Amino acid sequence: MKITVIQPDIEWEDKSGNLEKLERMILSSGNDADIVILPEMFSTGFTMKPEKVSEPPRSDTFEWMVSVSVQGNFGLCGSYIILKNNHAYNRWVFVTPEKKSWYYDKHHLYTMGNEHLHYTAGNKQLVFRFRGVRIMATVCYDLRFPVWNRNRNNYDLLINSANWPQPRREVWLTLLRARAIENQCYVAGSNRIGTDGEGIKYCGDSMVVNPRGEVIASAEHGTECCISAVISMGELSRFRKKFPVLNDADKFSILP
Repeated sequence: MKITVIQPDIEWEDKSGNLEKLERMILSSGNDADIVILPEMFSTGFTMKPEKVSEPPRSDTFEWMVSVSVQGNFGLCGSYIILKNNHAYNRWVFVTPEKKSWYYDKHHLYTMGNEHLHYTAGNKQLVFRFRGVRIMATVCYDLRFPVWNRNRNNYDLLINSANWPQPRREVWLTLLRARAIENQCYVAGSNRIGTDGEGIKYCGDSMVVNPRGEVIASAEHGTECCISAVISMGELSRFRKKFPVLNDADKFSILP
């Protein structure tokens, strides 16, 4: 499976401008990706004004994602702002060329940035299968919480869509590799660059990591770009059989 990760500079709260740019970046990358990964809040930046930029489920941004997915014949994913029943969600969405879709509402809201005051947290993990790969979805701050990310032999690829700030760059780089090692899985992280409307700077450093914690594709720091990597379920299976760490993991339950 070929994965492409998009690392854009997101224009502040400019949906139409961001979608136009992202479509150009995605479709001009000229590859035959199976999955294309966008950052967190890819159409607006990490805004605490959902009343200004949110939209109903399966509205304009969803239709845009489906259109791009169909054009490129790949799965497309990332998070954007949804309003449902008067609740705003930081919702990660995955769409396919066959117009199937899955979604995950960010569980760990970033309290230091007051995200919990403006958005409703999700309470369910998402694991699904696409083109033979079992995928788990996470969004930005979720990456810090190993219990939520724990692999119970139920996924192969962990995707994290983020707006991860520059001052905590080393944390981002470390956690992506740590989640891959402890869960014996591939990890793909998409992060933005640039400065948002609140003056927060972002580091980029998007990457794909293999189950050994080795970086197999990485984006240049602070540069708007696309990167790609090929992941192998055969290699993953052989590695897990040769070194079956997950068999010795502690059992636990996540309560709602």
